[in-house]
Formats: sequence, C-alpha cells, structure tokens
Amino acid sequence: MGRLLIAAGNVFVTLAAAGMISGATAEPVRVAKDTGPVNAACDQLAKSTESWRVCAARIASSASDTELFYAGYWLAKSGRYAEALTYLKASKAKDARVLTYIGYATRKSGDVEAALPIYAQALSVDPNFVVARAYLGEAYLAKRLPAKAKAELAEIATRCGTACPAYGELAAEITAFEAAKG
Repeated sequence: MGRLLIAAGNVFVTLAAAGMISGATAEPVRVAKDTGPVNAACDQLAKSTESWRVCAARIASSASDTELFYAGYWLAKSGRYAEALTYLKASKAKDARVLTYIGYATRKSGDVEAALPIYAQALSVDPNFVVARAYLGEAYLAKRLPAKAKAELAEIATRCGTACPAYGELAAEITAFEAAKG
C-alpha cells in the first residue's frame, strides 16, 4: 500500500497546489516522496520523530484541515494509530481521504469491524476513491471474506483499470491471502 498512498498523496498535493481542491491555499504545498507537510516549521523535521510530534502537536490547535490530515496520515503510516486518529478526527473536512485514513488507523489499531462503516462512509462521499476500496478489500481479508475483497478489486478495475496502483496492491494482498490459506 505504500506506493499507493504516496501516489494518492502526491495527486492530492498537486491538485491542492493548483487550487483544484476546495479550501486549498494559494501557496503551493511542497511534498517530497517520503514526506508530507504539517507546516513550514514542521516540514524541516523528519516525520514521526519526537521533534516532529512535538511540533505537530503545538500547531494542531490552529492547524488547517490539510495540516491535520497530513499529521494524521504520517502518524498512521508510522504505526501511531491512536495519535493519528486524534489529528484525523480533529479535521472539519470529512472528505473521502480523511475518512479513508480514519478507517485505516482504526483497522490497523485492531478494530476491523469499526473500520468497515468508516470506509463505507468514505465511499458514499466519493465512490471513485480507489484507495478506500483497496483498504476496504484489506479489511474484508482480515475478516476472512475474500469474495468481498475480490468484489472491491473488480470495482477498482472498473474505476481505474488493472494497471492502477490500488488494483495491484489489493490484488497482491488477495494473492497472499489465498497462498496462506493454501
């Protein structure tokens, strides 16, 4: 899922920088492949380090929804799910990407059942958000429901084709699941 998440983040940042996402600032957002913005001061720090967490916490009360999303995203990707949920849930924006990562952090913290309706909510906001579909497929695999995961894979193929990262990542998860079931 790593390549998928980076690609999704880069697409968002590109759209935000171009002003194509509602609420995007006029100032371009800088994102390197392995970093995400919190704010100008925090951007200089390595993500998920103690210094970065202190900086991110300091700005959280006045952070924009974009800053809250990226703080939550990087905390979740670093395995700090409870902290990630604090930032993601603080966002006033409840778009597909925020909801998807609330679902992701919820699922990765061990509550797969609670993640399912969150992914469903993300998909009700944007049925074409294939990242949510890929993570929903992974949740179905965790619940040992491969037929439902394959249904999400088919939806991803319909929406972005079999060459898109979301398709490849979920297909690999399904293959691994079936191999382990053996």
